[in-house]
Amino acid sequence: MNRKLTDLPSWEKTAAMPHVRFFTETIEAGGISPLSFFEAGAFIHDSHRFYWENAAKTMTLVGIGQALTLTDEAGTNRYDTIESKWKHYCDALIKEDKDMDPVLFGGFSFDEKRLSMHSEWEDFPNALFAVPAFQLKIENGKTLVAINFVSEDSETVQQFEALRKQRDQLIHMAQVQESVSAEKPLLCSMKELRKEQYLKAVKQITEKIQMGEAEKVVIARKLALQFEQPIRPAAALQSISNEQRDSYNFGLENGSQFFFGATPERLIEIKDGQAFSACVAGSIKRGSSADEDQQFGNELLQDKKNREEHQYVVDMITGVFDSLCASYTAAAKPKLMKVRDIQHLHTPVQGHLGAESSIFQFVKALHPTPALGGVPTPVAMELIRQEEDLDRGYYAAPVGWTDTSGNGEFAVAIRSSLLDQDKAWLYAGGGIVADSEPNQEYEETWVKFRPMLRALGGSLNG
Repeated sequence: MNRKLTDLPSWEKTAAMPHVRFFTETIEAGGISPLSFFEAGAFIHDSHRFYWENAAKTMTLVGIGQALTLTDEAGTNRYDTIESKWKHYCDALIKEDKDMDPVLFGGFSFDEKRLSMHSEWEDFPNALFAVPAFQLKIENGKTLVAINFVSEDSETVQQFEALRKQRDQLIHMAQVQESVSAEKPLLCSMKELRKEQYLKAVKQITEKIQMGEAEKVVIARKLALQFEQPIRPAAALQSISNEQRDSYNFGLENGSQFFFGATPERLIEIKDGQAFSACVAGSIKRGSSADEDQQFGNELLQDKKNREEHQYVVDMITGVFDSLCASYTAAAKPKLMKVRDIQHLHTPVQGHLGAESSIFQFVKALHPTPALGGVPTPVAMELIRQEEDLDRGYYAAPVGWTDTSGNGEFAVAIRSSLLDQDKAWLYAGGGIVADSEPNQEYEETWVKFRPMLRALGGSLNG
């Protein structure tokens, strides 16, 4: 049932206040495919959508339109800036108990000191977050759809009624339209960008590590793909969701560009006062049989280089939990995390949230982990800037959500791609240590390219 805004004293009282008003309203929507809802959003609010499905497949979020947009400000700490702005709007929220919490979704760039080169990421600022105008959430067997509305206008009733009509139109379209096709696009060409520069960077970084300048540095590279026709973001999500069922599936649309992926790596989750993270570092390919797969897995568990890389991440993440949690626990030794194309070393960490801690403070302290930056972090970041010659954009960066109750989840955006109409860029990297060999590191990146390349109609066999 729709709320009568003029019958609610809180709305009348807020309407007279000379500051922002943040309204939300939730209804149950029955059976809706989240991807169909996402696709319907292209006809209502094109160019501003998001998608999130957690790795356990117990919760899905879809956002359409923008009730509110938050970005960073030059000369400020971007994490603190976004958190401060978000708290301001949370304080202005008016909701009933039955309404779900509005969600703020977005991400940060990998490096706020990004290269000044022209790149495909020019339209993505160092921080980009939005509260959707229309928010779908599927959890515990329930499908809920909310309207979120932020205004400084005292006359809001007519505007909200217009949003209700759009909401009903979205739900109807999502229920009656055909399922989103997972047909893969026709790939015309694939180009390795700066391959020789990558091999040179690995060699130079290895030499600097041998001289004691750092212990580990992660170096990445990218591919450029050209397609016969523009790719619909919903179709890209459908394809990657079908193929990577054990990963976080995410998508963030900004104008003509769509950043999406299927990452196995959770950075931080906050839920009801509990904090959860995952130390993921060290990798090896999957086997062609169960026996071979186990053989590779045992090799990874016993490999000195990979165990050292993994321990860097464990030490860093447990250090953050020690500073931001009242107490925490971590597994004594890593286990194997197996996704379709690759196996990782994995150590879970869990803690009781400190009284003054927040999800943005965790993101600020955890990014970049040694798995995506290096050790020590400041030195590794400077070496990446000097040698990598790449604007990573949101690749390997925190992408995720938080809500008005302080709960939320961020993942590390690896196994990802940036789409722009009929073009795409893919990214992959690896940890360089003292005994790294450029050609071996190069071959390892192909294993990490495989999930996104396959989802977009390519293969490693040409």
